[in-house]
Amino acid sequence: MSDDFMLDTDALLRRMDGAMNNLRTEFASLRTGRASGSMLEPIMVDAYGSPTPINQVGTINVPEPRMVTINVWDKSLVSKVEKAIRESGLGINPQLNGTIIMLPIPELNEERRRELTKVAGQYAEHARVAVRNVRRDGMDQIKKAKADGISEDDQKFWEAEVQELTNKMIAAVDAALEAKQAEIMQV
Repeated sequence: MSDDFMLDTDALLRRMDGAMNNLRTEFASLRTGRASGSMLEPIMVDAYGSPTPINQVGTINVPEPRMVTINVWDKSLVSKVEKAIRESGLGINPQLNGTIIMLPIPELNEERRRELTKVAGQYAEHARVAVRNVRRDGMDQIKKAKADGISEDDQKFWEAEVQELTNKMIAAVDAALEAKQAEIMQV
């Protein structure tokens, strides 16, 4: 029948990489006691009637190791940016100075560090689930092709390819989690 079945492993890999990139973005939002502009990336501000990333309403700077500043371009958005930061769950208390919002980064205590490692673990589990969903889609394509008449040897080959991609990506997620947890626990 159709022995010319080719699974698009590049598409599966792209989707798995997307899950990994999302994990990196989520990890960047976890503060580790050091100031970083990337910790503000997931925060959305209600600007002009639509949710807007915080870096599109002002300039983010890190003038000191324990300070992040946001120079908000539109004075009418300063209170909305401040509100978005307070509601983000970062545990940072913004201080206003005209159109500049200063975010002093407090030292993390042991309890907060442990909480952040748990949050990092949850982010990693979401990434693993996303990778497994891509794996399932790949396996479904193979099953459909089996019903259309590919050989059992081809089916086993493609299933092994998909499983190998999945194992590599899960290992990458685990390595990223381990590195992030070590970074969070570092005093």
